Amino acid sequence: MSYVTYDEFESARTPSAVYWLIGLCVAVYFVQATLVGDANMANWLGYASGDLQSRSLWTLVTYMFVHGGLVHLLLNMWTLWLFGPRVERSWGASTFTWYYLWCGLGGWAFHAMLQPNAGILVGASAAILGVAVAYASRWPDDEVLFFGVVPMKVKWLVVFMALINITMTVIDSGSTGGTAYAAHIGGMLAGWIYLRAPNVGSLDRLRSRIASAPDYGDEPPRAVPKSSRPRERERETDDIVAQSKAAMARVRPAPKPQPKEQPVVPTPAVVPAASTALDAVLDKIAATGMESLTVAERLLLDEWSKRLRELT
Repeated sequence: MSYVTYDEFESARTPSAVYWLIGLCVAVYFVQATLVGDANMANWLGYASGDLQSRSLWTLVTYMFVHGGLVHLLLNMWTLWLFGPRVERSWGASTFTWYYLWCGLGGWAFHAMLQPNAGILVGASAAILGVAVAYASRWPDDEVLFFGVVPMKVKWLVVFMALINITMTVIDSGSTGGTAYAAHIGGMLAGWIYLRAPNVGSLDRLRSRIASAPDYGDEPPRAVPKSSRPRERERETDDIVAQSKAAMARVRPAPKPQPKEQPVVPTPAVVPAASTALDAVLDKIAATGMESLTVAERLLLDEWSKRLRELT
């Protein structure tokens, strides 16, 4: 296999879980190759048939991170890098990690049932083939180059791998070593069950994500505003305000009428003093007209007009 073709309208999230899983497998193999050796690492972290009786339950998970050699490691990590990032972008790191572990446990279960005497189980193949099933369920028509030469759709590649592993499981049913074909089938079947199982809320959500539908590029979700009716809300608000004002009018007593201020009649002492200025203004009007009055003179004229009207 060489590449997967797909559009790039994915979520911008970095596939951190895939990188952590690859890094953990590489780190375990580095320690295995440099410090402890293949046999010791397999005995410590791989799954053997008596681990359940001895309560070495951690091996049900740790076997996924141990590999039988460099070629085994490289092939598995390449396949995980090929299919894993896009699935993780669609699901998120947490869901992807649980799915990965679930498929690995499915591989262990099938191996324990069908090849219980096949030696120590190591390798991430079961979990990674489960990831390939998830990819093929969501993007079945993407293409890969099988063995770098033959273009093949992902769905047919997964079907081909399933048939090969089923066939080899039947042929190697009595084998005590070699490839754990039953574990491969268990990982793929566990992935299929996880994606298709009914009556489980979390699985139904996953099913909705991989349901048959046009591929729109998995754009990130957008916030959808709740439906509203602005005009109706405005009318309701106006009605509430009107009702409140009417209620306040019924409760609040009417204001008492204020007594009207009596006009101030100028005393005879100020009238002659102010009349001199008024006479000057009237003379100016007679001589040059109303347009020649200043602002102060106009105010004085208006004030005297008001006073005279109040007196009459």
